[in-house]
Amino acid sequence: MKLRISLLALSAILVAAHFLRYGDLIFMLLSLTAPFLLLIKKRWSLITVQSMTVIAAIIWLFALNDIIQQRIYEGRSWTASAVILGVVAGYTLLTGWLLESPLVKEKYP
Repeated sequence: MKLRISLLALSAILVAAHFLRYGDLIFMLLSLTAPFLLLIKKRWSLITVQSMTVIAAIIWLFALNDIIQQRIYEGRSWTASAVILGVVAGYTLLTGWLLESPLVKEKYP
């Protein structure tokens, strides 16, 4: 379970860095505090964190779309950026899915 939460924390740090890059300090702080919600041993906290990972993955996909559009407009290669951000979006979804295991669910009644 510690590994799952550690992976989630890394995902939260990545999306917090994304928000910090754009100057969204409130969303950055929300992203960094999301894993700490799991200290509350209630089902709603687990569902909230999982929902936040889905939202974060969608944010990564929007960022991916923006970068692709910008690179195409500039006539630059966009495939490496697409692969990297696609992997980051997939990783973010994976961290939320890993919290779906019976081992985790039994700790959040």
